[in-house]
Amino acid sequence: MKRVTIALCLLLCCSIALIMLFSKLSVSPELVAASSITKNISSTTPKVITEIPLPQGYKRIEIPKGSFGEWLRQIKLRKDNTVYLYNGTPKTDQTLHYAVLDISTDNKDLQQCADAIMRLKAEYYFSKKQYDSIDFSSANKRYNFQQMLNDADITGKDMHALLLQFMETVFMNCGTYTVTDMTRTIDVHSILPGDVFVKAGAPGHAMIVVDVALNETTGKKIYLLAQGYMPAQDMHIVMNPNSSTLSPWYEVNDSEKIITPGWIFTKDQLKRWK
Repeated sequence: MKRVTIALCLLLCCSIALIMLFSKLSVSPELVAASSITKNISSTTPKVITEIPLPQGYKRIEIPKGSFGEWLRQIKLRKDNTVYLYNGTPKTDQTLHYAVLDISTDNKDLQQCADAIMRLKAEYYFSKKQYDSIDFSSANKRYNFQQMLNDADITGKDMHALLLQFMETVFMNCGTYTVTDMTRTIDVHSILPGDVFVKAGAPGHAMIVVDVALNETTGKKIYLLAQGYMPAQDMHIVMNPNSSTLSPWYEVNDSEKIITPGWIFTKDQLKRWK
């Protein structure tokens, strides 16, 4: 009887050991896989727009060195991929964007859709110290950064802080009509980084093309869109709600409508800076 008891105890111990072993084996692959996925995602997270992965067969189009389009491609992307409103609150829906541009928003509800585009244009010219080109107009007034500098005592002041101060005035007085007046309509098949989709009015909206790629075999083009939005919030690259496989890229085609998260443009609303 004692031998039977000992044998049963040994059998029970072996069974427990086997259960624990198989339990570890069954969990480990999942943990390894999850760890591997996380590692792969983090290792391929783009740091700038030009590092955003392309679909197979596509290659970024060549654009002039020093151009606005090239500058856009080099904009840094934030590690924290959360879109925050101007007041520091995370945007309610965080599923509509692919990446967040590392550009400040400020704490006022000013830098919205067209404002974000004008801010990018201003930052580009600021980086080249072409202050006179930072120039925007409303219906009855012109706003020129170089003129503001000429009229103010800027001794010892931070130039970029002065730019942001200037842009606040622009945001309060300019908008989608300004961007419309500064651009001309182009054919969607000639799309380039720096072009904008804009519908002037209230309501109106504007988004900017930040990258374009070409499939040399098929001749098809794809592009990325970035936007600011209401209320004022971090600029971000939007997802493509029509294609989960292509997103965040959009395909140039003959469709009359360009459907984006929160707005629908028509192809004749694609504009290029004059």
